[in-house]
Amino acid sequence: MTIDTSPDAPIPSVLSKLDEIRQRMASHTDRDDERRVLEILAGSTAVELDQLLLQLDLPALLGDIDDRLIGPDNRTALLDLLTAERLGDLGIPARAALASALQRGRTGSLDEQALRRLWLGTRGADVTRLKNALDGRGGYRDLHQLFYHDIDDDSLREELLAHFAREAVSASGSVSVREVKILSDIDDTFYANWKDARYPKKTVYPGVLQFYAELDRGPGPVPGRAGDLTFVTARPGDRLGLVEDATIKALAERGQLTATVLAGSFTRLIGNRTIAEKKLENFLEYRRLYPEYDFVFIGDSGQGDIHFGQRMLELAPGAVKAVFIHDVVATPDLARRELAASGVHLFDTYIGAALTALERGLLGREGAARVAEAATAAFAAIPFPSQVDKEARRLEMARDVARLNEVLPPSLRTGQP
Repeated sequence: MTIDTSPDAPIPSVLSKLDEIRQRMASHTDRDDERRVLEILAGSTAVELDQLLLQLDLPALLGDIDDRLIGPDNRTALLDLLTAERLGDLGIPARAALASALQRGRTGSLDEQALRRLWLGTRGADVTRLKNALDGRGGYRDLHQLFYHDIDDDSLREELLAHFAREAVSASGSVSVREVKILSDIDDTFYANWKDARYPKKTVYPGVLQFYAELDRGPGPVPGRAGDLTFVTARPGDRLGLVEDATIKALAERGQLTATVLAGSFTRLIGNRTIAEKKLENFLEYRRLYPEYDFVFIGDSGQGDIHFGQRMLELAPGAVKAVFIHDVVATPDLARRELAASGVHLFDTYIGAALTALERGLLGREGAARVAEAATAAFAAIPFPSQVDKEARRLEMARDVARLNEVLPPSLRTGQP
């Protein structure tokens, strides 16, 4: 028998308890089974309980244990145990797993009160960690889905958002530099997929993945927390999360392995202005979820993102550190300069975007150099339909490489594509 000795391996006492709980959940779970599961969980040490929640199928557990019209209210007892009596014994990953499980199916009043206890019982920097852990689990059941779709009680939502605002102050009290959430469009920003005919369709723009990574890393010598990328898209969402899950899968297949997605709606697909207003609604909701963060936005010039960026800057000028717009419609230089003066920066390549981000203090010189290096390497592998098309794009990149190299030391400069 092979023994798992990894740091995350369950301790032996957890394995036996886990096995019994799973056996009792394998078929019909009667009240005796439910009572025994509650006894096991209640009698576990803090370490055991935390590991059990990370190993169990929590949605199935919450579905199997019931309240009865006549008889014990075992589901209520279970939720009281996990979100009140023993919440202090649960680490952030276990709390995130529990919050995610409470999102499955219909989130009733009992579940909402359990969520209330869970969130209000999490304080300080742990609130930020829990929010990010829930978003980092993948899929459409993320923090935004929980607060703006699954929780129906408006007063409860406002109570929890006020808790976030209070705890954000204490969580960031000893931090001199706020972290940044990177918001990005997808079509014609991440890859060519709408108006941009300059690149083969579905081509991931050279350097975009590294640009996201460097913005996430931040400008300082110590990297910031990884995983702060969220896509804000016009693609309409659906109740089952099929569009968001498919989008996350498509992004992963093209190299972006971790991301959250805020989708649009079918009723906001007519016209760039309505698309931008839906994105703005999502941003304002998202900002309330993460008041301890600053934001940057990356979009394109083909589908309302300039208007969206301007509105972001107008409504949250202190929190929005930059708006980057990938120019896919050949915006005249005068218009570019006017937009830049208002905080909206148009760029042709992600090397040019890195230069602007460097100038604005959003990434360091090493990070900008890594974007340029990644972009030139990716560019060489793009199958352009003709040499004429390739040369036009190469000249854009060569110009931006030269501009970036002017502000980099010789050791960091990138060769021409």
